[in-house]
Amino acid sequence: MAGRRIRGLGPDAAAALIVGIGAVALLRTTLLPGAALWDTGEAQVAAAVLGTMHPPGFPAYVVLGWLTTVVLQPLGSPAFLMNLLSALLVGVAAGGAVLVARRLGVPTAIAVATAAGFATTPIVWDIGVAADVHALHIALVVVVTLALLRWERLARRYLAEPEDETLRRRSDRALVLAAAIFGLAVANHGLWLLLVPAIGLFVLAVDRRVLLRPRPVVASLGACLAVAGVLYLELPLRAGVLGGAFRAPLVYGHPDTWDGFWDIVLARQFQGSIVSPLADLGTKAHSLLVLADQQLGPLTFVVPLALFITAVRYPRYALLSGVATFVTCFFAASYANARIERYYLGPVFFVWTWFAVSAGVVAELVLPRARFAHVTDARRRLAWSGARALLAAGLAVVLLVPTATNLQARWHDADRSGDMTTQTWIDDMSSTVKPHAVIVSWWSYSTALWYGQLVEGKLAGDWIVDDRVLVDLGWTDIRQVIDSTLGLRPVYVLRLHVSEVQALSDAYVVSPVGRPSNLYQLTGRKEHVQ
Repeated sequence: MAGRRIRGLGPDAAAALIVGIGAVALLRTTLLPGAALWDTGEAQVAAAVLGTMHPPGFPAYVVLGWLTTVVLQPLGSPAFLMNLLSALLVGVAAGGAVLVARRLGVPTAIAVATAAGFATTPIVWDIGVAADVHALHIALVVVVTLALLRWERLARRYLAEPEDETLRRRSDRALVLAAAIFGLAVANHGLWLLLVPAIGLFVLAVDRRVLLRPRPVVASLGACLAVAGVLYLELPLRAGVLGGAFRAPLVYGHPDTWDGFWDIVLARQFQGSIVSPLADLGTKAHSLLVLADQQLGPLTFVVPLALFITAVRYPRYALLSGVATFVTCFFAASYANARIERYYLGPVFFVWTWFAVSAGVVAELVLPRARFAHVTDARRRLAWSGARALLAAGLAVVLLVPTATNLQARWHDADRSGDMTTQTWIDDMSSTVKPHAVIVSWWSYSTALWYGQLVEGKLAGDWIVDDRVLVDLGWTDIRQVIDSTLGLRPVYVLRLHVSEVQALSDAYVVSPVGRPSNLYQLTGRKEHVQ
């Protein structure tokens, strides 16, 4: 059915559309309905107000998110729409995975199955249920891969017919398009810099002579830089570089200055997170194996063989995907930061394409197309085609067995459809905090508070001060905020650990407010209380 023609679409596009819609429908059943803390909360509010996010800024995602909240506004709140955007982007990735597999010569049934397995891999499913810049990242990984494979096909045809100027122009345009999409991807996440070696080697393996032709090289570099550059202008513009005319209500850091801009773009605050890349390789390899088992189950042990088969069948694609996977995994294994498993989304996609190619090779070995190439009898040809279709369907089922046997657990783990915790917390904060208060917060809480204040209109007039605001103010301790405002405005404290609140009780009168339970009010200094 997936391979049948839908009006106006070829069979491959129809299969991709069906898989993409199916992935979105599945993700919708587990979708977070509203606001959240941490990065999700920041993504929800920054997109809604077209602000700027933490390094490296993610301007492509912010702009896309803002457009989503404008165009789809009748469907729900900005928080919900940003969550829905993640589901849509994972749907794009799943549908694109079908097209990538088909471009690699994989039978439709196997292409559909591997795309479904990819979309229901735990980290992919988890990314698709709440606002997250990595949802756009994985969608672009698939789209760039598809663009590169299209360029490869045209470039190889041109190499076979070098006198065909039409083919040359089509090949060059395909390369420029891939470069432009890469520029869009760079403007979304710095992870794309890790893919430069893989893409460079792929281009050389396909047609190294293209580097001798200045026009496509310059056009490709220009397209990449132009797209990325235009999108990154969102940072200084929304930070008020033009006299504050376009300043957003939420700006991270100081991208309106030259040094501040590069602080964000180069993510300098996170550069210390890379820890001893060449140390403890055995431990890192074991951790990677454990993670792979959590994501792929028994298929983990097939990965090396699948890569080998792909290298034999499609050596250039194996070079692209293999180098990209190795570099990304090597980097992520040495990068100490929260939810680092999201960095493995690209490798997960590539691994599933290796499974697809391997299953396709098995199908070809069992029932080779060449064996019946010259058969003219209609019945024999129909029987052969049916046998190949049944074999492909059987292999597709085998690939999905680990997913099917674990589907309920994955569904349960990813399900956030009933999670209204953060929304309730925002409402409690709004009803408890006095007007024009100072809320000394921590960044993970601040993101939700900003959403409540800037998007929902709650906590109006309150000053939300977190660790990032302290840096911008040149302060080093939250006590400086407390001392400068206590007695002038109501002061509240939200901290991640209770011990931090207890430490404040040595100098201040600290009282819990009840709801929310992690909110405390400071009503005076201890030395003034007898």
